[in-house]
Amino acid sequence: MSAEPEAVLDDLDGRGLVHDTTDRRELTEVLSSPTILYHGIDPSADSLHVGNFVGVLALRRFQDHGHRPLVLVGGATGMVGDPSGRSDERNLLDIDTLGHNVESIERQLVRFLDFGPGGATMVNNHDWTAPMSILEFLRDVGKYATVNQMVAKESVRSRMESDNGISYTEFSYMLLQAFDYWWLSENMACTLQIGGSDQWGNITAGIDLVRRRSQRNVHGLTWPLVTKADGSKFGKSQQGNVWLDADRTSPYQFLQHWRNTDDRDVERFLKQLTLLSLDDIEAVMADHTKNPGARVAQRRLGRELTELVHGPERLEAATEAADLLFGGSVFTRSALECVALEVPTTAASSAELLGEGSLVPLLARSSLCTSNSDARRALAEGSIYVNNERRTDDSIDEADLRFDRFLLIRRGKKNYNLVISAS
Repeated sequence: MSAEPEAVLDDLDGRGLVHDTTDRRELTEVLSSPTILYHGIDPSADSLHVGNFVGVLALRRFQDHGHRPLVLVGGATGMVGDPSGRSDERNLLDIDTLGHNVESIERQLVRFLDFGPGGATMVNNHDWTAPMSILEFLRDVGKYATVNQMVAKESVRSRMESDNGISYTEFSYMLLQAFDYWWLSENMACTLQIGGSDQWGNITAGIDLVRRRSQRNVHGLTWPLVTKADGSKFGKSQQGNVWLDADRTSPYQFLQHWRNTDDRDVERFLKQLTLLSLDDIEAVMADHTKNPGARVAQRRLGRELTELVHGPERLEAATEAADLLFGGSVFTRSALECVALEVPTTAASSAELLGEGSLVPLLARSSLCTSNSDARRALAEGSIYVNNERRTDDSIDEADLRFDRFLLIRRGKKNYNLVISAS
C-alpha cells in the first residue's frame, strides 16, 4: 500500500487510464489523504466480462494506494438499463434474474478486492432506490436537474438523433445514477466516482446533484474506453464477450485469447489490465522487441491475467493443456482434464482400449476419420498421432493410456480427440 495516496493519479496517467477529471488540482488534493470512491457495475449478466475488468482493477489500484473503494452493483439501475454507448434499447430484466446476477457478480468481486475490515464495501442501489416513491424521487432528485442539461449529454443526444430514439425509461437512467452518487456522498462520505469515458455525462449529473442539493463538492474521473488496434470492441471475440466465469469462458480459452493479442495492443493491455508495475512492463516490452516472434509480451499478458482471474492452479492446467494441443509431450491429469473441455471426446470401454487394442474403430468413432478404411489409410499415410507421437500401426497397449484412462489422438496438425476410458 502506497504511503502517498495521491500517487494513484500518476500511476493511472502512466497506464493511459485518465480521460476526463474534475479539477485536477483539487482532485490531487482530495487524494492526498485516504478517499472513499465508487464504481458502478450493472448486473446485465451473471458474470463480469473483460470489459468490466478495467473498472474492477481501477478500484484495486486505488485500494492498493490506500483508498477505500465502494463497488456498486446496480440492482436498481440494472432494471432500467444505461443508454451510454448503445444504439438500441436494452432488454429489461426481471427482479429474480437481477438478484441471481447480483449474487454471481458479488462472488467474483471478492477475488480482486479486499473486503476485510476497513477495506472495500459492496453496495446495491436497489437498497435505497426501491423504498422511494415516484413523487419522492421527482421532488428530491428531478427538481435539481434540468431537461436542457440532460439532453446535452452525449449519451442521450446521440440516442435522440438515432433512428431508434430513446425511451423515457433509459432517459431517466442518468437521474438514477446521479441519485446513487448523492446517496453515497450523504451516507458513506464518498467523494469520487470513477468509470469509463462513456459515463462522464452520468458522473457529472451526480456531481451537479450533490452540489445543488447538499452544497458539497465531489469529483469524477474516467478512463478511455479500451478498444483494439483494429477498431473492434475490447473484450469481444468472434463468439462474443470474454467472460471471467470459467463456465462461460474456460481458463484455456481465456489464456489463448490474451496470447493471441495483436502486437499493437499488447503493451497497452499489460498496462491497463494487469497489476504489473510500469517498470516491469517496460522490461517485458524490451525483451519482446528483441524477438517479437517469440511473443514474450503476449505470453506474459496471458499468464498475468489468467492467474489473476482464475488462480495459479487453473493457469498451470491451462498452460499445460495449451502445450499439449500444440504438440507437447508433458502429460498431467489436470492438463488432460482441461483438454477434455476444449476438444471432442470419445468414451471407450477398457476392452476397446486394452482388450482389442485397435486404433481403427476408435478413429472411426472419434470423428477424426469417416470410416474404418479411412482410419487405416490415415495410419498408413502417417497422419495419425497418439499422445502427440506419430503412429502407423493399429495397436494400443496399456503404456499408451495416461493415468489409466486418457488417450490423446490427433489427425494432421490440429484435429484432436481425447479418448476417455469409462473405468
